[in-house]
Amino acid sequence: MKSVEESADTTEFAQQFEDYLKSCGLRLTQKRLDILNQIFAYPGHFQTEDLLVQMRRNGYLVSRPTIYRTLPLLVKSGLLTEFIDAQKNTRYESIHSLKEHAHLICLRCSQIVEFKEPQIDALQKSVCEAHQFKPVRFRNEIIGYCAECQAELEPTSTDV
Repeated sequence: MKSVEESADTTEFAQQFEDYLKSCGLRLTQKRLDILNQIFAYPGHFQTEDLLVQMRRNGYLVSRPTIYRTLPLLVKSGLLTEFIDAQKNTRYESIHSLKEHAHLICLRCSQIVEFKEPQIDALQKSVCEAHQFKPVRFRNEIIGYCAECQAELEPTSTDV
């Protein structure tokens, strides 16, 4: 069951999405609202197919094209952020989970580790102030190899 705070956030996000759609001459349909609600219920990063599977598992009758058409609208409305993972797959994350964090993305296994580093946040703020720049969104990605993949990639003494 949703808390009062989650319910208020969902209503606020739905209003933001509806306002954006109206500015584009579009309307907030029930399918678009269902997609929005399922995105905010999704635990973490997802790909389009992940969302489709979740929605169908939860009993929603939604088509793949509807999701593919709705995700860019949510990105442009500011409610969803997208990024490209190490395998060049598009992944999404709702803004409610963004609380200014960065990602470590493994090139080999595609693992995504979220982290928050106050020094990075402070540096970002300082750089923006120095250039009189008003930030809207923060995004930092470090691409490399996780510890497990590094261990698997390193040659063993018998390989030499």
